[in-house]
Amino acid sequence: AEHQLRAANANIGAARAAFLPRITLTGAFGSASSSLSGLFKGGTEAWSFQPALRQRLFDAGSNAANLDLAEARRVIAVAQYAQTIQQAFREVADLLAARDTLLEQLRAQDAVNARQSERLRLTEARYKGGIASHLELLDAQRESFAAEQNAVQVRRQLLSTAARIYKALGGDEAGRPG
Repeated sequence: AEHQLRAANANIGAARAAFLPRITLTGAFGSASSSLSGLFKGGTEAWSFQPALRQRLFDAGSNAANLDLAEARRVIAVAQYAQTIQQAFREVADLLAARDTLLEQLRAQDAVNARQSERLRLTEARYKGGIASHLELLDAQRESFAAEQNAVQVRRQLLSTAARIYKALGGDEAGRPG
């Protein structure tokens, strides 16, 4: 969007330049002689210099129309540039909000994971003491593994969101600032 805005400004300059007269300079240097045998003898050098100034007297308003068109395109480019910036800010704000939500989810999931690990430890102790059944032990293991898996999934989402925030702030895929 920034490059399009710069191009639109350059087009306005080109449209304004069309109102100015065009100046051309032509020059020639060579050798001139009335006979071929004396073409390269001393004193046969010849040169000419011809300036020219051209200005269209009547262009039927095409220069003014081109300038108006270039200015209208610049206004459109400014609007697109502003829209792009607003979209970028909105994207960053959404990603930061998502990151905060995921951090909260991760804290809650870590708490669940700690409780399930403690439950598993107690169930293993009860199983070894003959108080709990093998089914209770398997159920505690399953729930502990599920809690760990959920915590890993939330961490993955958090890392993905962090990468998207980095990219939205101008970083590229190769890890270099953009």
